[in-house]
Amino acid sequence: MTDLSPCVQYARALVQCPSVTPAEAGALSFLQGELERLGFACERLVFRDEDIPDVDNLFARIGTKAPHLCFAGHTDVVPVGDEAAWTHPPFSAEIVDGVVYGRGTADMKGSVACFLAAAERVVKARDTGALPGSISFLITGDEEAIAINGTVKVLQWMADNGHTPDHCLVGEPTCPQKVGEEIKIGRRGSLTADLEISGKQGHVAYQHFACNPVPAMAAALAALTGAPLDNGTNHFPPSNLEVTTVDVGNAADNIIPARVTATFNTRFNDLHTHDTLAEIVRRRVEEAIAPFMTDDKLSAKLTFRYSNADAFMTEPGPLIDAMAAAISKHTGLTPKLSTAGGTSDARFIKNFCPVFEFGPLNQTIHQVDERVPIADLELVTDIYTSFIENYFATFSSAETSAAA
Repeated sequence: MTDLSPCVQYARALVQCPSVTPAEAGALSFLQGELERLGFACERLVFRDEDIPDVDNLFARIGTKAPHLCFAGHTDVVPVGDEAAWTHPPFSAEIVDGVVYGRGTADMKGSVACFLAAAERVVKARDTGALPGSISFLITGDEEAIAINGTVKVLQWMADNGHTPDHCLVGEPTCPQKVGEEIKIGRRGSLTADLEISGKQGHVAYQHFACNPVPAMAAALAALTGAPLDNGTNHFPPSNLEVTTVDVGNAADNIIPARVTATFNTRFNDLHTHDTLAEIVRRRVEEAIAPFMTDDKLSAKLTFRYSNADAFMTEPGPLIDAMAAAISKHTGLTPKLSTAGGTSDARFIKNFCPVFEFGPLNQTIHQVDERVPIADLELVTDIYTSFIENYFATFSSAETSAAA
Protein backbone atom coordinates (compact mmCIF):
# COMPACT_ATOMS: atom_id res chain seq x y z
CA MET A 1 0.00 0.00 0.00
CA THR A 2 2.77 2.41 -0.96
CA ASP A 3 0.22 4.70 -2.59
CA LEU A 4 -1.08 5.65 0.85
CA SER A 5 -0.28 9.13 2.11
CA PRO A 6 2.58 9.39 4.64
CA CYS A 7 0.29 10.04 7.61
CA VAL A 8 -1.61 6.81 6.92
CA GLN A 9 1.59 4.82 6.42
CA TYR A 10 2.96 6.17 9.72
CA ALA A 11 -0.30 5.48 11.56
CA ARG A 12 -0.40 1.88 10.32
CA ALA A 13 3.22 1.28 11.28
CA LEU A 14 2.60 2.59 14.80
CA VAL A 15 -0.65 0.64 15.29
CA GLN A 16 1.08 -2.56 14.23
CA CYS A 17 3.32 -2.21 17.30
CA PRO A 18 1.36 -3.86 20.19
CA SER A 19 2.47 -1.23 22.73
CA VAL A 20 0.01 -1.89 25.54
CA THR A 21 1.16 0.12 28.57
CA PRO A 22 4.02 -0.01 29.52
CA ALA A 23 5.41 -2.00 26.54
CA GLU A 24 7.25 0.01 23.88
CA ALA A 25 6.90 -2.81 21.33
CA GLY A 26 8.80 -0.94 18.63
CA ALA A 27 6.54 2.13 18.42
CA LEU A 28 9.08 4.60 19.78
CA SER A 29 11.85 3.00 17.77
CA PHE A 30 9.88 3.45 14.56
CA LEU A 31 9.11 7.07 15.43
CA GLN A 32 12.73 7.78 16.36
CA GLY A 33 13.94 6.39 13.05
CA GLU A 34 11.58 8.59 11.06
CA LEU A 35 12.45 11.70 13.07
CA GLU A 36 16.19 11.13 12.76
CA ARG A 37 15.71 10.77 9.01
CA LEU A 38 14.25 14.30 9.03
CA GLY A 39 17.14 15.70 11.05
CA PHE A 40 15.69 15.63 14.56
CA ALA A 41 18.09 15.02 17.45
CA CYS A 42 16.55 12.24 19.53
CA GLU A 43 16.91 11.15 23.14
CA ARG A 44 15.49 7.90 24.49
CA LEU A 45 14.67 8.39 28.15
CA VAL A 46 13.98 5.37 30.33
CA PHE A 47 12.64 6.29 33.75
CA ARG A 48 12.37 4.03 36.77
CA ASP A 49 10.57 4.07 40.08
CA GLU A 50 10.31 1.61 42.91
CA ASP A 51 7.86 -1.27 42.46
CA ILE A 52 6.50 -0.06 39.10
CA PRO A 53 7.55 -0.89 35.54
CA ASP A 54 10.28 1.04 33.75
CA VAL A 55 8.95 3.24 30.95
CA ASP A 56 10.62 4.16 27.67
CA ASN A 57 10.04 7.71 26.39
CA LEU A 58 11.25 9.74 23.41
CA PHE A 59 12.25 13.38 23.12
CA ALA A 60 13.18 14.76 19.71
CA ARG A 61 13.97 18.31 18.60
CA ILE A 62 14.91 20.09 15.41
CA GLY A 63 16.15 23.66 15.61
CA THR A 64 17.72 25.38 18.59
CA LYS A 65 16.07 28.77 18.80
CA ALA A 66 12.76 30.20 19.92
CA PRO A 67 9.89 30.00 19.45
CA HIS A 68 9.87 26.36 20.48
CA LEU A 69 6.70 24.40 19.65
CA CYS A 70 6.34 20.98 21.27
CA PHE A 71 3.98 18.23 20.18
CA ALA A 72 3.16 15.92 23.09
CA GLY A 73 1.58 12.53 22.83
CA HIS A 74 1.78 8.86 23.70
CA THR A 75 2.28 5.60 21.87
CA ASP A 76 1.05 3.35 24.67
CA VAL A 77 -2.47 1.99 24.32
CA VAL A 78 -5.05 0.33 26.56
CA PRO A 79 -5.55 -3.45 26.40
CA VAL A 80 -7.71 -4.76 23.56
CA GLY A 81 -10.16 -6.65 25.76
CA ASP A 82 -11.83 -9.61 24.06
CA GLU A 83 -9.79 -9.92 20.87
CA ALA A 84 -12.39 -12.27 19.39
CA ALA A 85 -14.90 -9.41 19.49
CA TRP A 86 -12.85 -7.34 17.05
CA THR A 87 -13.93 -7.34 13.41
CA HIS A 88 -10.28 -6.94 12.40
CA PRO A 89 -7.23 -7.95 14.49
CA PRO A 90 -6.50 -5.05 16.84
CA PHE A 91 -2.86 -4.64 15.81
CA SER A 92 -3.25 -5.33 12.10
CA ALA A 93 -4.10 -1.74 11.07
CA GLU A 94 -6.29 -3.13 8.32
CA ILE A 95 -7.92 -0.68 5.93
CA VAL A 96 -11.54 -1.39 5.00
CA ASP A 97 -13.68 1.04 3.01
CA GLY A 98 -11.27 3.89 3.65
CA VAL A 99 -11.07 3.32 7.41
CA VAL A 100 -8.01 2.20 9.41
CA TYR A 101 -8.89 -0.24 12.19
CA GLY A 102 -6.78 -0.96 15.25
CA ARG A 103 -6.03 -0.18 18.86
CA GLY A 104 -4.54 3.30 19.07
CA THR A 105 -5.73 4.58 15.69
CA ALA A 106 -7.65 7.35 17.47
CA ASP A 107 -6.01 7.38 20.89
CA MET A 108 -3.49 8.46 19.88
CA LYS A 109 -1.13 6.95 17.37
CA GLY A 110 -3.13 8.56 14.58
CA SER A 111 -2.36 12.03 15.95
CA VAL A 112 1.33 11.20 16.37
CA ALA A 113 1.44 10.04 12.75
CA CYS A 114 -0.31 13.20 11.56
CA PHE A 115 2.07 15.53 13.37
CA LEU A 116 5.05 13.54 12.09
CA ALA A 117 3.74 13.96 8.54
CA ALA A 118 3.05 17.66 9.13
CA ALA A 119 6.51 18.26 10.59
CA GLU A 120 8.01 16.42 7.61
CA ARG A 121 6.25 18.82 5.23
CA VAL A 122 7.45 21.89 7.10
CA VAL A 123 11.04 20.67 7.46
CA LYS A 124 11.32 19.58 3.83
CA ALA A 125 9.93 22.90 2.65
CA ARG A 126 13.03 24.64 4.09
CA ASP A 127 16.32 23.38 5.41
CA THR A 128 16.81 23.09 9.14
CA GLY A 129 18.77 26.32 9.40
CA ALA A 130 15.90 28.21 7.84
CA LEU A 131 13.35 27.08 10.44
CA PRO A 132 12.15 30.20 12.25
CA GLY A 133 12.22 28.32 15.55
CA SER A 134 12.18 24.78 16.92
CA ILE A 135 9.83 21.81 16.73
CA SER A 136 9.99 19.01 19.27
CA PHE A 137 8.21 15.75 20.10
CA LEU A 138 7.54 14.61 23.67
CA ILE A 139 6.27 11.06 23.32
CA THR A 140 5.67 8.81 26.30
CA GLY A 141 4.78 5.17 26.83
CA ASP A 142 3.11 5.88 30.17
CA GLU A 143 -0.06 7.90 29.55
CA GLU A 144 -2.76 5.24 29.76
CA ALA A 145 -1.66 3.89 33.14
CA ILE A 146 -0.26 5.50 36.29
CA ALA A 147 1.67 8.27 34.49
CA ILE A 148 4.65 8.29 36.87
CA ASN A 149 7.57 7.43 34.59
CA GLY A 150 6.34 9.31 31.55
CA THR A 151 5.54 12.90 30.64
CA VAL A 152 6.07 14.39 34.08
CA LYS A 153 9.67 13.12 34.22
CA VAL A 154 10.39 13.95 30.57
CA LEU A 155 9.30 17.53 31.24
CA GLN A 156 11.72 17.82 34.14
CA TRP A 157 14.50 16.38 31.98
CA MET A 158 13.64 18.92 29.27
CA ALA A 159 13.78 21.77 31.78
CA ASP A 160 17.10 20.54 33.17
CA ASN A 161 18.59 20.34 29.67
CA GLY A 162 17.39 23.62 28.19
CA HIS A 163 14.47 22.24 26.20
CA THR A 164 11.47 23.83 27.94
CA PRO A 165 9.03 24.68 25.13
CA ASP A 166 7.33 28.00 24.65
CA HIS A 167 4.02 26.34 23.76
CA CYS A 168 2.68 22.82 23.48
CA LEU A 169 0.05 20.99 21.44
CA VAL A 170 -1.21 17.68 22.81
CA GLY A 171 -2.64 15.43 20.12
CA GLU A 172 -5.42 13.81 22.13
CA PRO A 173 -8.60 13.04 20.13
CA THR A 174 -10.85 16.01 20.81
CA CYS A 175 -13.68 16.04 18.27
CA PRO A 176 -17.02 14.31 18.92
CA GLN A 177 -18.59 14.32 15.43
CA LYS A 178 -16.48 16.23 12.91
CA VAL A 179 -12.76 16.96 12.74
CA GLY A 180 -12.32 20.59 13.72
CA GLU A 181 -15.35 20.92 16.00
CA GLU A 182 -13.43 21.44 19.22
CA ILE A 183 -10.15 22.60 20.65
CA LYS A 184 -9.54 21.71 24.27
CA ILE A 185 -8.10 24.73 26.03
CA GLY A 186 -8.21 23.17 29.49
CA ARG A 187 -9.31 20.24 31.57
CA ARG A 188 -11.33 19.76 34.70
CA GLY A 189 -9.63 18.55 37.83
CA SER A 190 -10.25 15.16 39.43
CA LEU A 191 -10.56 14.27 43.10
CA THR A 192 -11.47 10.84 44.46
CA ALA A 193 -12.57 10.19 48.04
CA ASP A 194 -13.33 7.12 50.13
CA LEU A 195 -15.77 7.30 53.02
CA GLU A 196 -15.96 4.50 55.57
CA ILE A 197 -18.56 4.45 58.35
CA SER A 198 -18.28 1.72 60.97
CA GLY A 199 -20.95 0.56 63.39
CA LYS A 200 -21.72 -2.73 65.12
CA GLN A 201 -22.88 -5.89 63.42
CA GLY A 202 -26.01 -7.61 64.71
CA HIS A 203 -29.24 -9.45 63.94
CA VAL A 204 -31.89 -7.31 62.25
CA ALA A 205 -34.48 -8.54 64.78
CA TYR A 206 -32.34 -7.34 67.70
CA GLN A 207 -31.33 -3.98 66.33
CA HIS A 208 -30.91 -2.51 69.81
CA PHE A 209 -27.80 -4.68 70.26
CA ALA A 210 -26.28 -3.41 66.99
CA CYS A 211 -25.58 -0.08 65.33
CA ASN A 212 -26.33 0.23 61.63
CA PRO A 213 -23.90 2.51 59.75
CA VAL A 214 -25.96 2.58 56.53
CA PRO A 215 -28.37 5.43 57.48
CA ALA A 216 -25.42 7.70 58.23
CA MET A 217 -23.85 6.81 54.87
CA ALA A 218 -27.14 7.47 53.09
CA ALA A 219 -27.33 10.91 54.69
CA ALA A 220 -23.74 11.67 53.71
CA LEU A 221 -24.23 10.67 50.08
CA ALA A 222 -27.48 12.62 49.89
CA ALA A 223 -25.68 15.71 51.17
CA LEU A 224 -22.87 15.27 48.66
CA THR A 225 -25.12 14.81 45.64
CA GLY A 226 -28.21 16.76 46.62
CA ALA A 227 -26.93 20.27 45.98
CA PRO A 228 -24.67 21.54 43.17
CA LEU A 229 -21.07 22.29 43.98
CA ASP A 230 -21.13 25.40 41.80
CA ASN A 231 -22.73 26.87 38.67
CA GLY A 232 -19.74 26.61 36.35
CA THR A 233 -17.63 29.36 34.79
CA ASN A 234 -17.23 30.92 31.35
CA HIS A 235 -15.22 28.00 29.98
CA PHE A 236 -16.08 25.22 32.44
CA PRO A 237 -19.33 23.38 33.17
CA PRO A 238 -20.51 22.96 36.77
CA SER A 239 -18.44 20.56 38.84
CA ASN A 240 -20.04 17.14 39.28
CA LEU A 241 -19.68 14.57 42.03
CA GLU A 242 -20.55 10.97 41.17
CA VAL A 243 -20.83 8.07 43.61
CA THR A 244 -19.02 5.10 42.04
CA THR A 245 -19.24 2.37 44.69
CA VAL A 246 -21.23 1.62 47.85
CA ASP A 247 -20.53 -1.63 49.66
CA VAL A 248 -21.42 -3.28 52.96
CA GLY A 249 -19.82 -6.63 52.19
CA ASN A 250 -22.97 -8.32 53.43
CA ALA A 251 -23.75 -11.87 52.30
CA ALA A 252 -27.03 -12.20 54.21
CA ASP A 253 -30.21 -10.16 54.42
CA ASN A 254 -30.77 -10.61 58.15
CA ILE A 255 -27.50 -9.08 59.34
CA ILE A 256 -26.95 -5.44 60.18
CA PRO A 257 -23.54 -4.71 58.63
CA ALA A 258 -20.55 -3.71 60.69
CA ARG A 259 -19.36 -1.15 58.16
CA VAL A 260 -20.26 0.52 54.89
CA THR A 261 -17.86 2.08 52.41
CA ALA A 262 -18.43 4.42 49.49
CA THR A 263 -16.17 5.91 46.83
CA PHE A 264 -16.95 9.01 44.84
CA ASN A 265 -15.15 11.07 42.24
CA THR A 266 -15.51 14.76 41.53
CA ARG A 267 -14.62 16.42 38.22
CA PHE A 268 -14.21 20.05 39.14
CA ASN A 269 -13.72 23.38 37.42
CA ASP A 270 -11.36 26.27 38.05
CA LEU A 271 -13.42 27.58 40.98
CA HIS A 272 -11.75 24.89 43.09
CA THR A 273 -8.43 23.29 43.89
CA HIS A 274 -7.97 19.83 45.37
CA ASP A 275 -7.66 21.37 48.83
CA THR A 276 -10.63 23.75 48.67
CA LEU A 277 -12.86 21.05 47.21
CA ALA A 278 -11.78 18.53 49.82
CA GLU A 279 -12.80 21.01 52.50
CA ILE A 280 -16.28 21.38 50.95
CA VAL A 281 -16.69 17.60 50.79
CA ARG A 282 -15.46 17.15 54.34
CA ARG A 283 -17.84 19.81 55.66
CA ARG A 284 -20.85 18.31 53.90
CA VAL A 285 -20.07 14.83 55.21
CA GLU A 286 -19.50 15.99 58.78
CA GLU A 287 -22.72 18.03 58.87
CA ALA A 288 -24.76 15.18 57.37
CA ILE A 289 -23.57 12.45 59.74
CA ALA A 290 -23.44 14.59 62.89
CA PRO A 291 -26.96 13.57 64.06
CA PHE A 292 -25.94 9.90 63.89
CA MET A 293 -22.64 10.26 65.70
CA THR A 294 -24.24 10.64 69.11
CA ASP A 295 -24.04 6.85 69.25
CA ASP A 296 -20.51 6.03 70.35
CA LYS A 297 -20.67 2.76 68.38
CA LEU A 298 -20.40 4.75 65.13
CA SER A 299 -17.18 6.11 63.65
CA ALA A 300 -16.32 7.60 60.27
CA LYS A 301 -13.17 7.99 58.19
CA LEU A 302 -12.89 10.14 55.08
CA THR A 303 -9.76 9.90 52.94
CA PHE A 304 -8.84 11.62 49.68
CA ARG A 305 -6.83 10.33 46.75
CA TYR A 306 -5.07 13.12 44.92
CA SER A 307 -4.42 12.56 41.22
CA ASN A 308 -2.18 15.55 40.48
CA ALA A 309 -5.02 16.86 38.34
CA ASP A 310 -6.19 20.35 39.23
CA ALA A 311 -8.38 22.22 36.78
CA PHE A 312 -6.47 24.42 34.34
CA MET A 313 -7.07 26.52 31.26
CA THR A 314 -4.99 28.29 28.61
CA GLU A 315 -6.59 31.66 27.96
CA PRO A 316 -7.78 32.23 24.39
CA GLY A 317 -5.28 34.36 22.46
CA PRO A 318 -2.70 34.13 19.67
CA LEU A 319 -1.84 30.46 20.33
CA ILE A 320 -5.43 29.27 20.16
CA ASP A 321 -6.13 31.65 17.29
CA ALA A 322 -3.32 30.02 15.27
CA MET A 323 -5.00 26.61 15.58
CA ALA A 324 -8.51 27.97 15.03
CA ALA A 325 -7.35 29.64 11.81
CA ALA A 326 -5.79 26.38 10.61
CA ILE A 327 -9.00 24.50 11.35
CA SER A 328 -11.15 27.07 9.62
CA LYS A 329 -8.89 27.06 6.55
CA HIS A 330 -9.34 23.32 5.97
CA THR A 331 -12.85 22.69 7.33
CA GLY A 332 -14.74 25.98 7.28
CA LEU A 333 -15.62 25.38 10.93
CA THR A 334 -15.23 27.73 13.87
CA PRO A 335 -14.08 25.36 16.64
CA LYS A 336 -15.66 25.38 20.06
CA LEU A 337 -13.23 26.07 22.90
CA SER A 338 -13.86 23.18 25.29
CA THR A 339 -12.73 21.94 28.70
CA ALA A 340 -14.88 18.78 28.69
CA GLY A 341 -13.72 15.22 29.15
CA GLY A 342 -11.33 13.52 31.52
CA THR A 343 -7.71 14.23 32.28
CA SER A 344 -4.67 14.08 30.01
CA ASP A 345 -0.93 14.70 30.24
CA ALA A 346 -1.67 18.36 29.56
CA ARG A 347 -2.17 18.58 33.33
CA PHE A 348 1.60 18.19 33.72
CA ILE A 349 2.61 20.33 30.75
CA LYS A 350 0.63 23.36 31.93
CA ASN A 351 3.21 23.79 34.71
CA PHE A 352 5.89 24.49 32.10
CA CYS A 353 4.17 26.33 29.24
CA PRO A 354 0.77 27.16 27.72
CA VAL A 355 -0.83 24.01 26.34
CA PHE A 356 -3.93 22.97 24.41
CA GLU A 357 -5.23 19.83 22.74
CA PHE A 358 -6.45 19.01 19.26
CA GLY A 359 -6.79 15.74 17.40
CA PRO A 360 -9.22 13.50 15.51
CA LEU A 361 -12.58 12.04 16.53
CA ASN A 362 -12.91 10.45 19.96
CA GLN A 363 -15.98 8.31 19.19
CA THR A 364 -14.22 4.92 19.25
CA ILE A 365 -11.37 5.42 21.73
CA HIS A 366 -10.85 2.49 24.12
CA GLN A 367 -13.55 0.53 22.24
CA VAL A 368 -13.59 -2.72 20.29
CA ASP A 369 -12.95 -1.87 16.62
CA GLU A 370 -11.27 1.45 17.41
CA ARG A 371 -10.82 3.16 14.05
CA VAL A 372 -10.19 6.35 12.13
CA PRO A 373 -11.07 7.26 8.53
CA ILE A 374 -8.14 7.89 6.19
CA ALA A 375 -9.79 11.18 5.22
CA ASP A 376 -9.66 12.31 8.85
CA LEU A 377 -5.98 11.48 9.19
CA GLU A 378 -5.22 13.46 6.06
CA LEU A 379 -7.38 16.37 7.25
CA VAL A 380 -5.70 16.48 10.68
CA THR A 381 -2.31 16.44 8.93
CA ASP A 382 -3.33 19.43 6.80
CA ILE A 383 -4.55 21.27 9.91
CA TYR A 384 -1.35 20.52 11.83
CA THR A 385 0.74 21.71 8.90
CA SER A 386 -1.11 25.02 8.69
CA PHE A 387 -0.96 25.39 12.46
CA ILE A 388 2.84 25.01 12.49
CA GLU A 389 3.09 27.65 9.76
CA ASN A 390 0.68 29.95 11.62
CA TYR A 391 2.56 29.37 14.85
CA PHE A 392 5.91 30.43 13.46
CA ALA A 393 4.36 33.37 11.62
CA THR A 394 2.78 34.56 14.86
CA PHE A 395 5.46 33.87 17.44
CA SER A 396 8.66 34.31 15.45
CA SER A 397 7.35 37.76 14.56
CA ALA A 398 6.71 38.38 18.24
CA GLU A 399 10.27 37.25 19.09
CA THR A 400 11.69 39.53 16.41
CA SER A 401 9.66 42.51 17.67
CA ALA A 402 10.72 41.83 21.26
CA ALA A 403 14.39 41.66 20.25
CA ALA A 404 14.10 44.92 18.34
